[in-house]
Amino acid sequence: MTNDTRVERAILVIDDELGLREGCRRALGRFGYQVQVAATGKEGLAKAQATDFGVVLLDVMMPDISGIELLNQIHSDDPATICIIITGYATVELAVNAMKLGAYDFIAKPFSDDLLLLTVEKGLEKRRLEQDSRRARQAEEEAQRLSKEMAMMEELDRVKSAFMRKVAHELRAPVAAISSLLTAILQGYATPAKTQEIQQRAADRANEMLVLIEDLLNLARLKDVKFAMRQEQVSLEAVLNDALSLHAPEAEQKGIRLSVNAQPCRPIQADPVHIKQLWTNLVSNAIKYTPEGGHVTVRLFAQGGMLTGQVQDTGIGIAKEDQARLFEEFFRTDQAKAFARHGTGLGLAIAKQIVEQYGGDIAVESELGKGTQVTFRLPVN
Repeated sequence: MTNDTRVERAILVIDDELGLREGCRRALGRFGYQVQVAATGKEGLAKAQATDFGVVLLDVMMPDISGIELLNQIHSDDPATICIIITGYATVELAVNAMKLGAYDFIAKPFSDDLLLLTVEKGLEKRRLEQDSRRARQAEEEAQRLSKEMAMMEELDRVKSAFMRKVAHELRAPVAAISSLLTAILQGYATPAKTQEIQQRAADRANEMLVLIEDLLNLARLKDVKFAMRQEQVSLEAVLNDALSLHAPEAEQKGIRLSVNAQPCRPIQADPVHIKQLWTNLVSNAIKYTPEGGHVTVRLFAQGGMLTGQVQDTGIGIAKEDQARLFEEFFRTDQAKAFARHGTGLGLAIAKQIVEQYGGDIAVESELGKGTQVTFRLPVN
């Protein structure tokens, strides 16, 4: 016998009249129902809370707790319980009110065994129909959930496949270039005077590929929820100074004026490697895409519970139609490709992943030919 069937066969009679309680026990017991009885509302409530019953027969007028209070409490504990009100002639109105509050039906005293059995079985049939309906809804909800999960998995597979195609495409060019350069040397197509030049070009393409692979690994680690991050107090100002020291020679070589306005700020809880990647990607991009004699300005300040970093340049800028795609992986504008042949197109994607991982946001403002400003905000812990 299933648990649901056992519950359906369990009946509780709460009434202060001994004869009625015992009469219900005998009448229902003959048909295999397991009947428990209670003489007071308090006793009945204790039994209802201790055992699951399919039906509770409940006197609307109890000496200690009103039938309405009992009804509310029983349904609060188990809304599926079928409550049938037992009432005398003078309390029919109370029984009708009880039905408005969730009772299934009422039977007036005195009642026959047949009427009692019929009312109980109709109540149980209603309970079965409601449970079947609830199971059907749950099955439908589960099917919808599985369908959504399947769609998400398919979308993830599609994105993964697209990403792998992009990676293969980006790696293919430098590998093919290195292969053809080495083939030229190995097959004697290059003169001794040209060999060193070809070797240098091969080394440059290999370094380009290493930079791409390093960016890919960084992006993969950032996306991997299982990858353990270092967490320590990090000063954005100190990390910025380290990043600037690495890129200052490049700016100087191009005659780019590098200005810094970094206010002292509270440290945040983060992985210092991530913060260094963030500053490095933004500063290196600004220097790379700013013509000789330009200007790059870096700012750091606290505002509204957030640390705000800005990197502004007087570089080539970004067309409005391209700005929506700036944080896509591998995306480079036509102007960027024309200005600097080498680039992975992953710098801003990595920066966005880092900032959002710490609950922040990042935005770009730019005008073609006039420069770009990237602003990120990180919450202060």
